[in-house]
Amino acid sequence: MSGAAGREAGQAVGREASRAVGRSGEPSGRRFGNPAVRLLAARSLRTHRKAWAAVFVAVAVTSALLGALALALGSVGLGHARVERYAAAPVVVAGDQEVRWTATPWGSEPKTETAGLAERVRVPAAAVDVLRAVPGVREAVPDDTFVVRDGHAHAYPGRSWEAARLAPYRLTEGREPRRGGEAVVGAGLGAAVGDTVAGREVVGVAEGPAALYVTAGEARRLAGHPGAVDAVGVLAEPGVPVDTLHARVRAALDGAGLKDTAAGQPLRALTGDGRGGAEHLGAPPARAELLQLLAAVAANVVLVAVLVLASLVAQALQQRAAERELLLSVGATPRQVRGAAGREVTRVAAAAALLGVLASGPVFLVLWSALRARTGVVPEGLELPTPPWLFAAVLAVAALVVGLTRFVVLFAGRRPGRPGHPGKGGARRVTGIVLLVLGAGSAGTAALQGGDAAAAAAGTATLTLVAGCALLGPWIAGAAMAVLDRPFRRLGGAPGRLTAAGAAAHSRRLGAALVPVVLVTAFALVQLSAGATVERAAAAQARAATTADLAFTGTTAERVRELPGVEAATDVLRSSVVLARTEVGSPRLDRLPVLGVDADGLAGTLDPGVVAGDLSGLGRPGTVAVGADMAESLEVKPGSTVELRFGDGAKGRLRVVAVYERSLALGEFLLPKAELAPHMGDPYPARVLAAGTHGASPSPSTSPVVPEAVTPPGAELNALVSGGIVAAIGGLTLLSVLSTLALIGAGRRGELQLLRQVGASAGQLRRMLGLEAGFLTATGLLVGLVVGALPLTAFAWALTGGLPYLPPAQGGTIAGVVLVTVVAGVFLPVAARRGAGR
Repeated sequence: MSGAAGREAGQAVGREASRAVGRSGEPSGRRFGNPAVRLLAARSLRTHRKAWAAVFVAVAVTSALLGALALALGSVGLGHARVERYAAAPVVVAGDQEVRWTATPWGSEPKTETAGLAERVRVPAAAVDVLRAVPGVREAVPDDTFVVRDGHAHAYPGRSWEAARLAPYRLTEGREPRRGGEAVVGAGLGAAVGDTVAGREVVGVAEGPAALYVTAGEARRLAGHPGAVDAVGVLAEPGVPVDTLHARVRAALDGAGLKDTAAGQPLRALTGDGRGGAEHLGAPPARAELLQLLAAVAANVVLVAVLVLASLVAQALQQRAAERELLLSVGATPRQVRGAAGREVTRVAAAAALLGVLASGPVFLVLWSALRARTGVVPEGLELPTPPWLFAAVLAVAALVVGLTRFVVLFAGRRPGRPGHPGKGGARRVTGIVLLVLGAGSAGTAALQGGDAAAAAAGTATLTLVAGCALLGPWIAGAAMAVLDRPFRRLGGAPGRLTAAGAAAHSRRLGAALVPVVLVTAFALVQLSAGATVERAAAAQARAATTADLAFTGTTAERVRELPGVEAATDVLRSSVVLARTEVGSPRLDRLPVLGVDADGLAGTLDPGVVAGDLSGLGRPGTVAVGADMAESLEVKPGSTVELRFGDGAKGRLRVVAVYERSLALGEFLLPKAELAPHMGDPYPARVLAAGTHGASPSPSTSPVVPEAVTPPGAELNALVSGGIVAAIGGLTLLSVLSTLALIGAGRRGELQLLRQVGASAGQLRRMLGLEAGFLTATGLLVGLVVGALPLTAFAWALTGGLPYLPPAQGGTIAGVVLVTVVAGVFLPVAARRGAGR
C-alpha cells in the first residue's frame, strides 16, 4: 500500500505501536512475546488484508500441489507388484531381479547402486528337489511361463496345469490335460470345451485370467530352457507358519549353494507382497523409476515455490516501506517490526496452507484415478495403494510450506534501501552474478555430457539462472528501461513519459514484476523444447535408418525370406541391457533399450549410419555395435571390449565391431539376434523388416514401414507424469505472475489517483498501463528466452548435435499466455478499484 492510504494506515499502526512499546517497558523485548509485536501483527494484518490476498492464494496453490505430490510419493513408496498366480503359495523361490554395482566415490565410503532387470532370472531345476525335502513343505511346484502362438499372429500366455494350483485356479468345466495337443483355458480367454485354440483341443475351463494350460512335459518343451524353471511355488503342510517355512526354505537354499542360472546370484525366497515381483517383472523397476521422478519433481516444485513466495512476500512488505519507517521513528525496534511481519505472514500462510492441503486430497485422487485408467501407462501388476492414514502426510506439507513462507521473511523483511535504488547493497548483486556464472557453468557441463546427465545439468542450469535473475531483477529492469527510455519519451507522448518516469523511480517494483514472467517463460520453454528437440531428432534418425519396404508382425525373418520378391529381411528383437560404470567416482547403472538384429538382413532394411567398423561383424557371436555418443563416453572403438549385463542379469563381454550415429532412433547398442535371444523371456521378433517386396501380400500381418524410435523403459509413464507436473508448475508460475502484478497494482492506487488529480486523463493512464504491460511482456519473454536458451542449447548439442527445437504453436502459446496474464495482472486491479469506486 502507498500514497495517502498507506500513510493513514501507517499512522494508525504507528500510534498503537507507540502506546504498546511504551507499555511493554522493553522496546526490544522477546521476539514473539512482546505485546508490541503481537499488536503490530494483528493491526497490520487487518489493515493490509488485500495486500496479503495474493500471498494467501499462492500459498494455498503451492500447498495443494505439494500435498498431492506427497500423497503420490507415499502411494508409490507403499506400492508393490500384485500377487495373483502365487496367492496360494506362502513362499515363492525365484531369481534376484536386481543387479548391483559398487564403487567408491572420491573421498567417500563405497556406494552401491541397484537397477531392476526386465527379463526373467531363472532358477535351476535342481532347486525343486531341494525344496521338496524341506520339513513342513507339502509340495514344491515348478512354474514356467511362455507364449503360445497360432498361425494368425495371436499370442496366448501359457503355463503348466500343475502350476495352476499355486493361485489356485480350479476347473469349472471339463477335465485337466493328459497329453500333448490338449489344453485347459482360463475363463478370461472366452473359449469353451471342444474349441481349438492355437492348435490345441480345449478339454477344460478354469478360473482366472486368459491363459493356456498344458501338461508339465509340454510346458517344459515350450518354455525352451531345459534345466531351469521360472520360479518354484512352495505349499506348506497344515499348521506350518509362514515365518517358519521361510526360514527353513532359506536355510535349505543356502545349504545347497544354489544360484540363479544367469548372473550366479543367490536365489530369493519371497513372501507376502514380495511374491508379486516374481509374477510382474516390470512392476518393481517402474515403481523405483516413478519414485525417483516424483522426488525430483517435488524438489523442483519446492525451489519454484521459494522463488514465487519470496517475490510475493518481498513485494508485499516493500510496499509498506513508508509505514515501516514511521514505526521505527515512533520507537519500534527493527526486531519488533520484523517479528510483527513474521507473525503476519505465519497467520496468512497457516490458513492458506490448511486450505491448500485440504484440496490436495481430491486433486490427488482425481489424478491417480486418471493415471490408473490409462491403459498401458502403469505397468501391469503395479499396485499403488492409498490407505486412509496416508492422507495425514499433508499436515507435514502444510508445516513445510508455512516454514518456507516464514523463511523468506528473514530476507524480504530487511530494511529497504532508498526509494529508486534497486536492491540493498552489493551482496544481492554479487550473489546474483555468482548464480548466473554457476548457471552458465552448469550449461557448459550439459554440453559435455549425454543422456540423463545432460538433462540433469540443463535443469540445474535453468533453476540457477532463474534464481540469479530473481536477485538481479531490479538491475535487469533498469537496464531494459534504460534502452527503452528515449523511445518511450519521444514516441509515447505523455503516457510514454509517465511510463519512463515511473520505471526510473520504481526499478525494484519493476524487477519484482519481471521475475515471475522470466520464471514462467524459462520454465515452459525448457520443459517443452527439451522433449520436442529429442523427439524430433529421434524421428528424423528413425526415418533415415529405416530403409525397408515393408514391416511384418506375427512372423519371423526366416519365414518372410521364403516369400516371393523378398531380397532381405531381418528380425527386430527388443529388450534392454544394464550398463554399469562410474561417474565422478560414483557408481551408476543405466537401463538402456537395445535391438537384436540379423547381420545378413540389414542391407536394404536398416541403416544405423556406421561411422567406423562394419556391421557384418554382428554375424559372429559375442559382438556388439555401439552408438557414437556412447562409444565416446566409454572410450571404445572397433576392436574394443564392452561389458554389459543382459536383461536377465547375465554378464557379457562383447567385442565392438562398429560405431554408428543414429543412436537416438536405434538405441545405444545393436546386438546379434542370437546373442540377445537366450536372455529374453519371449525371444520372438517385435517386427520383421523386409526389402524388395514387389507387390507381395503374404498371410502374416503386413503394413507399410512406419519408422519407430526405441524408447527407454517406462518412457510413457514418465512422460505422462512429467506432463501433468509441468502443467501444474506452469500454472503455479502463471499464478505468481498474476498475483505479483495484482499486488503491485493494488499498492499503486494512490499513485494513479495522484496522476488523475494533476491532470492525467483516463485514456493516458490506460495507455501508460498498456506500455508497462508491453514492456514487462517483451522484457520478460526476452530474458526468459535467454535464460532458457542457454541450457537448452547445451542440452540439444549434447544429445542431437544440433540446436533446440520448439514447435511454433507451442512457442506462440507461451507468448500468448504470458501476454494475457500480464495484461490481466496490470489492468484488473485498476478496473476493480474503479468498479468499487462507482
